[in-house]
Amino acid sequence: MVPGTTRGAGQNIFFPISRNTVISPISYALDLRGHGKSEGHERLRWTNIANYVSDIEQIVSQLERPPVLIGHSMGALVVQKYLETHTTPAAVLLALGPPSGILRTTLSIAARHPMPFLKANLTLKLYPIIATPALTREAFFSRDMPEEKVRTYFARMQNESYRAFLDMMIFSLPRPKRVKAPMLVLGGGQDTIFTCKEFEATARAYYTRAEIFPHMAHDLMLEEGWQAVADRMLSWFGELGV
Repeated sequence: MVPGTTRGAGQNIFFPISRNTVISPISYALDLRGHGKSEGHERLRWTNIANYVSDIEQIVSQLERPPVLIGHSMGALVVQKYLETHTTPAAVLLALGPPSGILRTTLSIAARHPMPFLKANLTLKLYPIIATPALTREAFFSRDMPEEKVRTYFARMQNESYRAFLDMMIFSLPRPKRVKAPMLVLGGGQDTIFTCKEFEATARAYYTRAEIFPHMAHDLMLEEGWQAVADRMLSWFGELGV
């Protein structure tokens, strides 16, 4: 499992899916470099998407067989870039941006929160755009998410690579025609970062259809009702026989 921006798997950001759901006899939740308990925090600002792909390569090289990959948001882009040059039995893309990049998302955040956006660009740090519980809720969680849980997850948020942000916008966009693995594309109907049309654009690029959970927001794996997301992944794995 590959997490998205401003969080690490080692901080339990993929809990409860990774802890309470039997996806396979052995599951791994990856802290990308500069995240959670991994090394590289001092170099995070200029870490790029290719570096994150290398992190997946390092872990997969130690496994007996290619794993099923699950990526969330930025992590879903990293999974796509990995699969341009590698194979895997299947991949799940959660709440991901469109193949055309995140320019629309960037402009939307700038319009809604000009001062945090300005600070992020002046300091070359993405943390200002999620630097309060209210900003974190707006970005990642639905209105139904209990405030106590929002604050718990907010406390585990961290900075994200500015270079990776630029890669997501223009410099390292996915190339779906190079990917051969079966894809399951899942999104939330209340996502304020990406739209259902953007989920559908990605799904079309992989000749499939996006499946939308209408009452859930960006962090599908943490939202109330996450079990439905996990169940859909498990049923899809069963359909594929993986």
